[in-house]
Amino acid sequence: MTKYIKQTAALSLSSIALLWVSCSSTITSPQSYISGVIEPEHLSPVYECTDVMLQAIRNQSVTPPPATRAFAMAHLSGFLAVNGIDQKYDSQYAVRAAPANTNEEVAYLVAFTDSLSDALNASFVFDQRRMLARYADSEAKANGIRYGKYVASIIIKDRINDGAEPNQANFYLDHYDKRSDLLAWSPTGPFYGAERGPRFGTFSRGLFPGWGAQKPWVMDDKTRFRANPFIDPQSQEFANQYEEIKALGGSESSTRTADETTIAFFWEDGPRGVTPPGHWQIIAMNITQKMALPLLDQARLFALLSMAQADAAITTWDSKYYHDIVRPETVIRKRAAEFGQTGDETWKSLIPTPSFPAYTSGHSTFSGASARMLANFLGTDQVSFSSQSPDLVNWPQQLTGVTRSYTSLWAAAEEAGMSRIYGGIHWQEDNTEGLRVGRELADFVFKRAFRTNQ
Repeated sequence: MTKYIKQTAALSLSSIALLWVSCSSTITSPQSYISGVIEPEHLSPVYECTDVMLQAIRNQSVTPPPATRAFAMAHLSGFLAVNGIDQKYDSQYAVRAAPANTNEEVAYLVAFTDSLSDALNASFVFDQRRMLARYADSEAKANGIRYGKYVASIIIKDRINDGAEPNQANFYLDHYDKRSDLLAWSPTGPFYGAERGPRFGTFSRGLFPGWGAQKPWVMDDKTRFRANPFIDPQSQEFANQYEEIKALGGSESSTRTADETTIAFFWEDGPRGVTPPGHWQIIAMNITQKMALPLLDQARLFALLSMAQADAAITTWDSKYYHDIVRPETVIRKRAAEFGQTGDETWKSLIPTPSFPAYTSGHSTFSGASARMLANFLGTDQVSFSSQSPDLVNWPQQLTGVTRSYTSLWAAAEEAGMSRIYGGIHWQEDNTEGLRVGRELADFVFKRAFRTNQ
């Protein structure tokens, strides 16, 4: 990363603005996620490539599970390319060492963008050419290009037929074992319609019922972190959670505070945005930019974070369709009497209810995994930081100029989890179990992946 900074530090701000102009990524453009987050002197190949990726996720309206796969493929490839030069960390992937005189930044850029192209089925050739143009032609650059392409090919080949194909991940509802008791999920309105406010209707299928069967990244067994059984729907605990979500999560709630409403929108990360895991990618960049990490260690952090997020998506969707738990919207509006509760047919959640089962919360699991992985890498959870919501898509008037501050990583994760309660789309059990699973998964990934061999 040091060389990268030196290459840009000598440039004037106007020159920097010109340097990063492209169709998809510029640090000065409002379309960029690192504009206003990353100071120019802290820019690195990792941050710039992540920005390119996040913009593509937004522009293609990629949903959270496929987004995590793209994050993992790209960041893993970039890390392995640099590690193949430095040989500092062990790896489960059979990647040969780089030849002598290989430019590590070039290798990273090529490995990242080639893998990203495969993951998103899109070309990033112009981004790649733009970034490579900064480096003078040399043997080191040529070696970096060849080695980056080689490393990317290893990861791309490894993910062929991994279960993420549309015919595997998004098959029809009848292809999974649905429960038949009181807690059975009923399909809800479309989450990714990007329309202002809640939408409701009758729908015959859910999103990604097969994602939980995908090949894991670090987990040795996709069921290792499967959520515990949901609470008894006839228990006092369920009754308490029913009253909580009914009071706090309605679009017309008189109980939810203004700050809680802001929290719901701040972490919503809905359609046409960076997704919840992408939100944490930006937080990670913001927190680490002043640490002067070597390129290898920065690449390692984002590879670990991305693989934890990708495995979090797999275990979350495994739990969702294994447990098949009904959404609050359905119980409150249609089935309250079956649960011994008082319903409200006019009740609407503050934010749209996603079209897949409730348990566990993806937001909570992603946030638990992300916060814990950052804490593991940094050696502490006590990190104070502030951030703005990355996307102002559905409700910009509530979010304009809003900055939220935290005294710890876990405090941010807990707030992100609670945002789904304030939004009216999750039971508290979805949140608490998701946070637990995410935390334990991150610990597992951190202990297993890319340990030092020196």
